[in-house]
Amino acid sequence: MKKGIELIAGEVSGSPGFLPMESFAVKGKRVLLRLDINSPIDPVTKRIVNENRIDKSLPTLEWLLEQEARVAVIAHQGDTLDYQNLIPLSEHAEILSGKLGRKVDYIDDVCGPAAQKAIEKLKEGDCIILGNLRYLCEEISSFEDAVKLQPKAMLNTWLVRSLAPLFDLYINDAFAAAHRNAPSMVAFQELLPSAAGPLLYKEVSALTKVMKEPVHPAVFALGGAKISDAFGMMEQVLANGTADIILTMGVTGNIFLIASGYDLGTEVTKFIEDRNLGVFIAEAETYLKSYPGRIVMPDDLAYGEGGVRKEIVLADLPANKLFMDIGRVTIDRYKDIIARAGTLFVNGPAGVFEDDLFAKGTEELWKAIAASDGYSVVGGGDSVSAAARFTELTDFSYVCTAGGAMVRFLSGKKLPLIEAMERDR
Repeated sequence: MKKGIELIAGEVSGSPGFLPMESFAVKGKRVLLRLDINSPIDPVTKRIVNENRIDKSLPTLEWLLEQEARVAVIAHQGDTLDYQNLIPLSEHAEILSGKLGRKVDYIDDVCGPAAQKAIEKLKEGDCIILGNLRYLCEEISSFEDAVKLQPKAMLNTWLVRSLAPLFDLYINDAFAAAHRNAPSMVAFQELLPSAAGPLLYKEVSALTKVMKEPVHPAVFALGGAKISDAFGMMEQVLANGTADIILTMGVTGNIFLIASGYDLGTEVTKFIEDRNLGVFIAEAETYLKSYPGRIVMPDDLAYGEGGVRKEIVLADLPANKLFMDIGRVTIDRYKDIIARAGTLFVNGPAGVFEDDLFAKGTEELWKAIAASDGYSVVGGGDSVSAAARFTELTDFSYVCTAGGAMVRFLSGKKLPLIEAMERDR
């Protein structure tokens, strides 16, 4: 049986099918807040190098603390797949304390006796961050993939049975983890009144606008090295007319060039084979045949030689070089397409922008997108990092905190978090 908590407002008209947190009277109530503040970490210092997701959480925390709720935050940092980023959340608490202008406590315990005691001691307007959720096997991706629990079965997990009895309300503001079928994301809704934070509302609304109400022509710029993201959404957005044009770049662009018959040379071939990316070539061939003229490929590519950037046009291929950026001709052509777009969606940089030698494509395209009159959404960790480096994030219509969740949403797949929140209604 769910606990009672005063509901002071209903669902917002035209909003997703779940309640906003402002619908509840939270003064004096214990609120369990699930955030996604998983941040890029410097591999040497183990310090946070990009605070975008932390910044995005501020309005949620500010409202709850102004309303004098007793707030305990659960969040994750790193995972089995990126173990180098699996660190405590103590720095996150320090950063939030500085930005909020009030103390955010931290306890290096997720849901054990020490964490429970700290929660019970919370006073009105207090906030504490509990230990990294990924300390629990129940919350890591390999557990999710292997065990495949349904939300009701998750009620027996240590996290849920330890924390749920202590709280009056569960709020989720972690869209970036919305694709995760984990207890912290989908189980508390079974026991507690639940609501969405403002970031969850904004993320869903922005991506829904791109997916269902794009102003045409709609241009998707898809690049980067994680090409599964690009291919994960490509079929959906092409088939349903969401995207009029897809600009390919990075490894995605290379795969499409190979699919269209170009020999990029032994270095690129080895790169693709070593990473088992060749499986995407046949898929790219299918898209090129099924959607002629809608997938745009690079006209030239850039590589390094003796510390100098060099460019090569397609007519001069093959070349035994590892191509790290798009070339000047491609940059100008893509910028022209971007300038005429009504909607722009960006996921994945044009090249290895971290290296100044190969930053030109990403820098110029990102600046063109930021300056565009079209509705622009940029998402994915590398894309947002590039946007922060080369532009002002405020120049984009919306900067999405999500990567995998964003891709799955645009692929038309129902996200576990959205299902759980809607089920709670």
